[in-house]
Amino acid sequence: MKKTFRKIFDMKENDPEQQEQPENAAGQPETAQTNPAPKNEDHKIQELQQQLDEARNKFLYLFSDFENYKRNAAKERIDLISTAGREILSALLPVLDDFDRALKNGALTEGTTLIHNKLTHIARSKGLSPFETKPGDEFDADRHEAIAEIPAPTEALKGKIVDITELGYTLGDRIIRFAKVVVGR
Repeated sequence: MKKTFRKIFDMKENDPEQQEQPENAAGQPETAQTNPAPKNEDHKIQELQQQLDEARNKFLYLFSDFENYKRNAAKERIDLISTAGREILSALLPVLDDFDRALKNGALTEGTTLIHNKLTHIARSKGLSPFETKPGDEFDADRHEAIAEIPAPTEALKGKIVDITELGYTLGDRIIRFAKVVVGR
């Protein structure tokens, strides 16, 4: 500790700026140069300050870009995980449709009814769910696919859904198959 203090003290004694300067009549130390720092040094300081500001702006821009990238990558990862089985579930939808048609016609035995229920349960546990569409609902091009247009049986069904041929399904929040419907005109 004493050595460090001694080194600092010795450095100050040998430093010409730290040594006492004779004072002039105004009580200020006399120096060889009474002019303020040269303009060249001021210009260098301003230039360095400008470079620092530019570097700080670049850093902030890159930092915000990286934060956006991390947020988007996390969102994409979550979307990928939630829709990982999309292709497989889409391929199984015609099988579910066949089961549903057979169930409506009373052509299923007890065993095949159990298989249908099990398949439906597995698909729902993976996030697949049919969205509700009923005859009389308004036709919505974002959720329905019109496969036919027939004369409406009543005035109330004009421009509305008359029949549903295939249910529409969502996987998570995304529609993976539109409901195929017949629309009244």
